[in-house]
Amino acid sequence: MQRLTVYFFSLFLIFQSSLLSYSSNPADFIDELVNDAITKLSDKNISKEKKISFVEKIALENVDINALGLYTLGELRKSSNEVDISTYQNSFQKYFLKSLTSRLSDYSSSEFKILGEEKKSANYTIVSSKVKPKDDSPEIKIDWRVYTKNPDKPLIRDLIVEGLSLARTQKEEFASILSANNNDIKILINKLEEFVNN
Repeated sequence: MQRLTVYFFSLFLIFQSSLLSYSSNPADFIDELVNDAITKLSDKNISKEKKISFVEKIALENVDINALGLYTLGELRKSSNEVDISTYQNSFQKYFLKSLTSRLSDYSSSEFKILGEEKKSANYTIVSSKVKPKDDSPEIKIDWRVYTKNPDKPLIRDLIVEGLSLARTQKEEFASILSANNNDIKILINKLEEFVNN
């Protein structure tokens, strides 16, 4: 579980923002947010602890963690009781934040470029981009699924990296854990807590 989750969430890392307010236009929002994050994480004068705090605070402000958690839980979110859902959401948030901060330096020096945007509905816009790591690693194409129900506050709900939805990948991983454990949400919660506490 750890390998996939670290991969999934570490990709979110380079796309977190600073304490500034960003544009409400989806493409500008992603462009400002990513370039600001790259600048902040590349700054050698900022301690690792401050970078961790920065990433956690901004993830809470710019990623729709609650919606992502419910999506990755799958159909079980409809049949679980409110207490279990609340406990799961709390564990998922801690899990998400730890995953983000576990590899701070991976994407701190990359070149980022917006390629375009496509409004899918009043609630969603896909922003296309590419990331070129400065260590000569291959270029990565990333589509951002930006939730725009509140037009003044866009939120990131998914990344599609080279055609692979990272939210769907996480959902499938959780489904595998649940399937192997009689769809017991408490087992999944325990797995998330184990990751957080290790």
